[in-house]
Amino acid sequence: MPGFSNPVYTPQRYYPSCVRALTDPLGAPTQNLASVYGETVMSSKEAAARSRAAAPSEWKRRAAWLLGAIVVLAAAAWFRNHEPDRNAAAAPQPVAKESVEAPLPRVGRPEHDVMAIVNGQDISRQDLADACVRRYGEEVLESLVNKRLIANHCAKRGITVTEAEIAAEVDRMASRFQLGREQWLEMLQKERGISPNQYASDIVWPTLALRKLAGENIKPTAQEINQAYEREYGEMIRTRLIAVSDANQANQLHQQLATNPAGFARAAIEHSEDVNSASVGGLIQPIRRYMGDPAIEAAAFALQPGQVSSPVQVGNQFILLKCEARIPARAVPLAQVQEKIEEGIKDQKLRGTAHDLFASLQKTATIVNVLNDSRLSQTMPGVVATVNGDRIMRKELDQECVLRHGDEVLEGEITHLLLEQALKTARVNVTQADMDAEMRHAAELSGVVDAKGDADLAKWIETATTEQGITREQYLRDAVWPSAALKKLTASDVIVDETDLQKGYEANFGERVICRAIVLDNMRRAQEVWDKARRNPTVEFFGDLAAEYSIEPTSKALRGEVPPLGRHGGQPQLEEVAFNLQPGELSGIVQVEDKFVILRSEGRTKSQDLGMDDPDVREILQRDIYEKKLRLAMTQKFEEIRGNARVDNYLAGTSQAPVKAEDRGQVNVRQDTAVRPTSGVR
Repeated sequence: MPGFSNPVYTPQRYYPSCVRALTDPLGAPTQNLASVYGETVMSSKEAAARSRAAAPSEWKRRAAWLLGAIVVLAAAAWFRNHEPDRNAAAAPQPVAKESVEAPLPRVGRPEHDVMAIVNGQDISRQDLADACVRRYGEEVLESLVNKRLIANHCAKRGITVTEAEIAAEVDRMASRFQLGREQWLEMLQKERGISPNQYASDIVWPTLALRKLAGENIKPTAQEINQAYEREYGEMIRTRLIAVSDANQANQLHQQLATNPAGFARAAIEHSEDVNSASVGGLIQPIRRYMGDPAIEAAAFALQPGQVSSPVQVGNQFILLKCEARIPARAVPLAQVQEKIEEGIKDQKLRGTAHDLFASLQKTATIVNVLNDSRLSQTMPGVVATVNGDRIMRKELDQECVLRHGDEVLEGEITHLLLEQALKTARVNVTQADMDAEMRHAAELSGVVDAKGDADLAKWIETATTEQGITREQYLRDAVWPSAALKKLTASDVIVDETDLQKGYEANFGERVICRAIVLDNMRRAQEVWDKARRNPTVEFFGDLAAEYSIEPTSKALRGEVPPLGRHGGQPQLEEVAFNLQPGELSGIVQVEDKFVILRSEGRTKSQDLGMDDPDVREILQRDIYEKKLRLAMTQKFEEIRGNARVDNYLAGTSQAPVKAEDRGQVNVRQDTAVRPTSGVR
């Protein structure tokens, strides 16, 4: 919750995604560690919640529409949902062509042989291309093969896609989301990591080509138009949801909540296995007709406000719904939006058509994957695949990989080189034993152990690589090695003293303030809400204010209830205010970063008198605090290394000089006119 926890600095600021495993054993950066001292011991309820979060539920898979996700670029999936089973040992065509019958749009190629200079040491264009192919070669090659299949099929049928048509489609997509062309492309770059070149080549061009190939097969029917209109503009049901796996528990909850629907939000928090909705009292996106499971829709639309449905089985789970409100249909004439609806239906139907078309093309095509076959690579140097005898060359794959992923991968290579240089300066090396120790530690933290309680390295590596979708070699180089390197550079400097242990003990076992909170995003609104709370100091009215005004979802849904505030949790100002309040007292307005918090104390929890001298307690605290201080030291060390570096990135067109002592903590990265970008539009 904003204002109630303090993230420990993580290396994300400068680390590309491929080496962010420093803060999480699976490579996903930890976003919200309370502090170096806090959250050492989880309650059983917290542990159960985390366990539920780790296992995706059947409900979420079968009814993900309820959680409101709309994938903007679903078309991109067309070219990644096919894994043609082609035997690499198949005999290549005796005569292979290098020409492309239907050229694809492509602009912006690297111009320099040197992509970056790191403290005087070069990273060459070929080094970058090799690194990109190692990480993304198979994925990009699959896209190239699929596009080649489409291009050749279009050429046979005399179908072309012009640059003007591509530009018009980009404008059309931007207007669908009520954005200008430049805003749309910028959003794709920032939020989806898709460059304008990649968007035009990998999404827009294939979409237009497939649309022309599909022809009448994607024309909407009257029934499809009416259902889409009802789905988009018809009545909706605002609901809360509880999902459980046990039928008896579902029936018990129904009996309890049918007579006490006001308790639905609390029951969702305590019992629902859908963690995302449970955290906000069961609230989900409004249910619409023709969006997902018909049984869920039927149950929802049969409810009146305040009513609770009987359990509805969806897969292996049982769903309870509570109607919060019925949202009337929007008064939008069908004729006004029919064109937009038809375009949406065409896009949706095109996905199925694309799948069938690919299946047909692949069934009749002869595709040879040379990239992953060492024998074929020797007999066909410079070739990565053939499609019906048409060669796809390694240089084309290199260029495509750099164009799509060069920025990200180059940042990783710069990071790797900086760490190598730092190790050399410190005269230390990362050994295989260091890397094994790092993986054992990660496995133990995640509970991946054998029957004896020892880390199961084989299972851990399989888990980590599967979760991240990378090879063992990539995992070792991009995740394990950087973490082991930074640990090698910092571990000897990390000390846990008696003061640390005392603070850790107070944070985990000391008393806490039970309070309610309202979080606001501007001072004027905070002053208005605070004045209302002061005039009517009852807990009920404070809860009403939190439900109406708090911008933080959990406190809003729970009428201001927040986890009890302990000491040394990372927000000393907020903690000081909370511990100075008497039960029933209202705090002033507390600014925490860019948020404004109002607290109302409801008492204190009792401290757990376990004793600082208990060896088990000291061991838990020692281990946990050391781990967090070490990660913090690793972060600070990396920022120091990066801050002292001279990095000229010719691909991005940036130059970074060493940071002066008085400016330590801020890396001076600037656009340099002498360091020109080498790829297309940036």
